[in-house]
Amino acid sequence: MLMGAIAALSAIFSVLICFGANGFGTLAWLWILPVSFVGLFLGLAILAFLALWGLTAIVDMKSPQEEDSKFYRWLTYLYIDAVFVILQTRFHTTGLEHVPKDGRFLLVCNHLNDLDPLSLLKHFKKSQLAFISKRENDEKFIVGKLMHKILCQPINRENDREALKTIVKCIQILKEDKASIAVFPEGYTSRDGKLHAFRSGVFKIAQKANVPIVVCTIQNSQYVFRNAKHLKPTDVCLHLLTVIPAEEVQSSKTVELAEHIHDMMAADLGE
Repeated sequence: MLMGAIAALSAIFSVLICFGANGFGTLAWLWILPVSFVGLFLGLAILAFLALWGLTAIVDMKSPQEEDSKFYRWLTYLYIDAVFVILQTRFHTTGLEHVPKDGRFLLVCNHLNDLDPLSLLKHFKKSQLAFISKRENDEKFIVGKLMHKILCQPINRENDREALKTIVKCIQILKEDKASIAVFPEGYTSRDGKLHAFRSGVFKIAQKANVPIVVCTIQNSQYVFRNAKHLKPTDVCLHLLTVIPAEEVQSSKTVELAEHIHDMMAADLGE
C-alpha cells in the first residue's frame, strides 16, 4: 500500500512537472518524465522513512505497554508491506482459512530469518500477534519501539526466573484478550535451515491460558536478503498446518505436545 501510494504520487506529480515545463510539446518529456518520477519517488520514500523514525522516536521504552496500540500496529503493517515489496518477496500460503476467527491463540512456527515475525504479522493482521522475542531486539533501531507498542514481550533466554516472568505475562495477555501470542519454540534462529529441538515450556502458555495452538511452518525466508542483493525475487512459503483445540492442548502433557508439533512441522518441512 505504502509503496503503491508513493509510486502513484510520483507518477502524478512527474506528469504535472512535465506539463509545467511544456515537456509534452517537445521530445523533452522523454527525459523529464522519468527523471522527475525517480526523483520524486526517492524523495517521498525518504520522507516516509523519516516519518516512521519520528513516530518511533517519541516511544518511551521504560514506560510499560499494557494495551495494544492500534495506531502503531497499523503503522507496523503499513511498513511491513513496503519492506516485502522492496525485498521482492513473493508469498505462497496454505491453510490460512483455518485461523481462529474468535478468541485468542498461541501461534508456533519454525525460525529461519529475522524477517519471519514480519511474515507472520503480514498474514495474521486480524489476529493482533504479539511475539515473544529475545530482549536484544528491544535495542534495534525503530523495530524495538514498534514491538514495544504492539505488546511484544522480551525474554531473557539465559535466566530462567526472568523467562518465567515473560511466560506469565503472555498468559495474562491471552486471558485478558489483548492479543494472540506468537513464539518460535526452537528459541533461536536456525543457522542451518533445519528444524531443531523445541523448548517445551512455551506450550504451557496455551495450557494455562486455555487457548488453541496454531501450528505453522515457513520456508525459504533465509534467502530473502541474499537474493535481494542480487535483485532477485524470493518465493517464501507459509503453511498453516493445523489448529489444535484448547481441549486437546489441556489434556496433553507439555513434552508430548511439543514432540507432536515438532514431528508435524518436520514432516511438512521435509529435508
